[in-house]
Amino acid sequence: QVRLVESGGGVVQAGGSLRLSCVASGTVVGIRVMSWYRQAPGKERELVASHISGGRTNYVDSVKGRFTISRQHLTLYLQMNGLEVEDTGVYYCAANRFDGNYWGQGIQVTVSS
Repeated sequence: QVRLVESGGGVVQAGGSLRLSCVASGTVVGIRVMSWYRQAPGKERELVASHISGGRTNYVDSVKGRFTISRQHLTLYLQMNGLEVEDTGVYYCAANRFDGNYWGQGIQVTVSS
């Protein structure tokens, strides 16, 4: 089992910045991809950014140039700059391993206008 715990969410004004962190624990051997997803009110969960073993990263178009995903050992980060009201939602950390996907409990990010 893999346990994921997110932190760093909160309320920020449009144009501001936040950094999310996600610490992985448990049986972490074999984690291949770690990602951030988000779910806005009334919308489906969407992939925001992924960090693949070896350092390759992917971003959804709407956050390119504003968000940066990084990983140090067992901690995944999401640096969010230039936040927009549309970035509001619950952000989830996810880890992909050979036996499936694991999810954190989610953390709220609210961007006010």
